[in-house]
Amino acid sequence: MAQIIRWGIASAGKISEDFVIALSTLPASDHKVQAVAARTLDRAQDFAKKHEIPSAYGSYEELAKSKDVDVVYIGVLNPQHYEVSLLMLNSGKHVLCEKPLAMNKKQVEGILAAAKANKRFFMEAVWSRFFPAYQVVRERISSGQLGEVKEVVVNFGFPLANVDRLQKRELGGGVVYDLGVYTIQVSQWAFQEKPQKIESSGTTNAEGIDDDVSCTLTYSGGRTARMRFSSKEKLDNTAVIKGTKGQATLIDFWSPNKLIDIDGKVTEWLPPKGKYATNYGNSEAMRYEAEAVRRSIVAGDVENKNVTYADSLLFAEIQDTIRKQIGVLNKYDEE
Repeated sequence: MAQIIRWGIASAGKISEDFVIALSTLPASDHKVQAVAARTLDRAQDFAKKHEIPSAYGSYEELAKSKDVDVVYIGVLNPQHYEVSLLMLNSGKHVLCEKPLAMNKKQVEGILAAAKANKRFFMEAVWSRFFPAYQVVRERISSGQLGEVKEVVVNFGFPLANVDRLQKRELGGGVVYDLGVYTIQVSQWAFQEKPQKIESSGTTNAEGIDDDVSCTLTYSGGRTARMRFSSKEKLDNTAVIKGTKGQATLIDFWSPNKLIDIDGKVTEWLPPKGKYATNYGNSEAMRYEAEAVRRSIVAGDVENKNVTYADSLLFAEIQDTIRKQIGVLNKYDEE
């Protein structure tokens, strides 16, 4: 599958930098970072200089028009995912957009409609699903080794009270968006069907933004996913998938280098390090999703089987339901 793809990076923030560092761990014959865009030219130029990127732009419109870019990685703040995704897709670019894909299901539908109309590859960057540990879990389930999945128990929490993008409404804050997307996607990875019932409760900060949520998703046959996600405290951050024949545990489940398999054995996979240290832990492992995107594009596919359009729609629908139940709506829900 030798064919180079040329990346454009939308935003010069920390997560975008980590993605570029992850790309640097892949063969230069497969991946090239061609351009970066930020809201100010000097930020883009500083980023480009540090990471040896040929082109820097002071607007996302210029990146969208670039003839040297095949696919755009979108690492802007949550509320901007919608408009920047539409801009890139309508300019004929393939897109990998950070999760949560948008502020609600209606916006997700708009993005996917643009992807279909322009016949471009599009994927929400649910990087977790491309880790070797997730692929092994999927294989254990589909081969029947785990038996029928009966329960998923997943917790995801860190003390993030001082992180503005999680706490502030105008930045698209809230744990449902930033942490819930992870607990929801791992539950869906295990059950592979739409939940029949969603029950949630939670607390909000002074701004009325969700900061600690507990939720139970009920699937066919009374099978359940029980989850808690919090920006108040550190939790065990594991996902335990329990079947009738055994269980598998993803350690640090959102970016798991370790899996406790059905037989109790621990397997570990470590991604290589890049030239620079990453801003967030284990971000080098974004290389897995990046290579999956390249393979999909080279194959002429418009979506990837690990994170399909239908998956993204369902994640958004579940998030919307949880937000409604805990009483956290925003201006995008009224549009």
